Amino acid sequence: MEIIDQLRQAADIVDIASQYTTLKRRGRKHVGLCPFHAEKDPSFTVDSEKQLFHCFGCGVGGDVFTLVMEKENLTFPEVLNYLAEKYHIPLPQKSKLSPELQKLEERVYKANEEALAFFRRCLFQKGEGETALAYLKKRGLSGETIEALKVGYAPNSWNALLTYFQGRRAEPALLEKAGLVLPGQRKPESYDRFRGRVIFPIFSLTSKVVAFGGRTIADADPKYLNSPDTPVYSKGKLLYGLNWTKEAVREAGELILVEGYTDFASLYQAGIRNVAASLGTALTPYQVDIARRATGPESARIIINYDGDSAGRNAAFRAVPLCFEKAVQTQVLVLPENLDPDAFIRKCGPKAYLDMAGKSVSGLKFLVDMNLRTGKMSVPEEKSRIVKSIVAELDKIPDSIVRSEYLRQTGEYLGVDESFLRQIVEKRPAAGPAREEKAGLFPAEKRLLEILLQNPEVAGQILLQTEENEFSGLASEAALRFMRDCVRARKKNVQAELSKAIPPQLSRWISEAMLERLGQGTMEEAMENLTSLRRTQLESLSRALQKEIDRCQRNGEKEKLAALLSQRQALTRKIISM
Repeated sequence: MEIIDQLRQAADIVDIASQYTTLKRRGRKHVGLCPFHAEKDPSFTVDSEKQLFHCFGCGVGGDVFTLVMEKENLTFPEVLNYLAEKYHIPLPQKSKLSPELQKLEERVYKANEEALAFFRRCLFQKGEGETALAYLKKRGLSGETIEALKVGYAPNSWNALLTYFQGRRAEPALLEKAGLVLPGQRKPESYDRFRGRVIFPIFSLTSKVVAFGGRTIADADPKYLNSPDTPVYSKGKLLYGLNWTKEAVREAGELILVEGYTDFASLYQAGIRNVAASLGTALTPYQVDIARRATGPESARIIINYDGDSAGRNAAFRAVPLCFEKAVQTQVLVLPENLDPDAFIRKCGPKAYLDMAGKSVSGLKFLVDMNLRTGKMSVPEEKSRIVKSIVAELDKIPDSIVRSEYLRQTGEYLGVDESFLRQIVEKRPAAGPAREEKAGLFPAEKRLLEILLQNPEVAGQILLQTEENEFSGLASEAALRFMRDCVRARKKNVQAELSKAIPPQLSRWISEAMLERLGQGTMEEAMENLTSLRRTQLESLSRALQKEIDRCQRNGEKEKLAALLSQRQALTRKIISM
């Protein structure tokens, strides 16, 4: 709480609110037009003495943290980072975890900024730069869009960027960690990751350069090349372009989700600003959470507009259930002639695109149609498989009213009696947190183990801050406890000893996880997965409490019911704060 109070004292709410609207002083209060809704007469009031704000027009209000969360679409921890950086206040938790990693992050951010400046200069130089610029113009990007999105160019040279950094006395090892160069077969040889490509910088929500994406201007393979995971970037943990479009997304109340940079650039240039890109076709739960916050969690709506080919359709098919699980209203837009958004905009224009977006189908209808492609409803066995496949996805929807309505609509689409669908749901095991079917581990559990085993420094920082009974009930409890004991005893070669200290089945699960080779990961990613596991355990406890609450309500046990409701309320607050 000390750091929160410190930030609250440093971050004057009038100063922060003035970033979003023009305020005029009226006594101890300041008044202006509300930055959250359109109005002609000012009803947005900021109290400098109480450090609170309130809009008498739309009803939104709160303290400085609420203001930044709502306007910047950030989580509470992200707001703390945002304000701490703005007012130069160190966050003790992060520096306590790892001052070395904190310093490394800062150096990687700086290297990314310098690399972006280099790529930008190269785009406007004679020779290769002219060719790259002509390519972008041919693709329909205006100079204004190129400037707005900070597009650059990486020369088709083995080590142009490396040479540039060597002139600035940067260490190749740092550039490798930043994902800017690759190690050669023989040290100290290194070479540029991006060569002969137009460069699209990737920004965090707070507009820090975290990574890069490059598109070839020739016929090189691959067509698109992205930065790897680094200390400041994890693939699947952000949406490209949202740093520029977050206000438009919040205002529209919906997000158009496309695949890549050029799709985003075309829509952005056409004036369609409620857009972001998932940087590839595999949408992640983390990205759905980001989209949900960006649109407004109470009325979250996403239009998935991936490429019109089979790969794009299959990607949308996998994305829809993820959105269902996160209580996000979902539409799917499939453009004609297998066109991607970029090609459609250039061929048909923004008006035709918006008309098509208005005709997008519901996520449920798309899910049903895609399942119907896999078999014939006239064949009983195939009909059973199709119906059960759809119901399995609908069963993950947390809102019982929405789930019930979707079951009714599914029955109409398929010509199946709704009561049969409900019977399938009732016979299914109670939906809980998803575990890996094959591995028997929660996804976050599996990834946390992989990071800790590959990165001893991160393992030390993470495990030493856990409570004694932190891992109770997890399938990996024995492994995590053993690893923590090893860290406390300062033992080495933990991975070699682990298989002897844990049950054989758990050892097999961990081996399978390690074979996936998702990368070393970062301290931040490890913390995210640990937090996810903590949340999972609390949610499990909450479900158990709910069962007991239901029992007390049936039996009329009022005193016990009141105590249980209080416990659940406290538990819910704890879950929300994570």
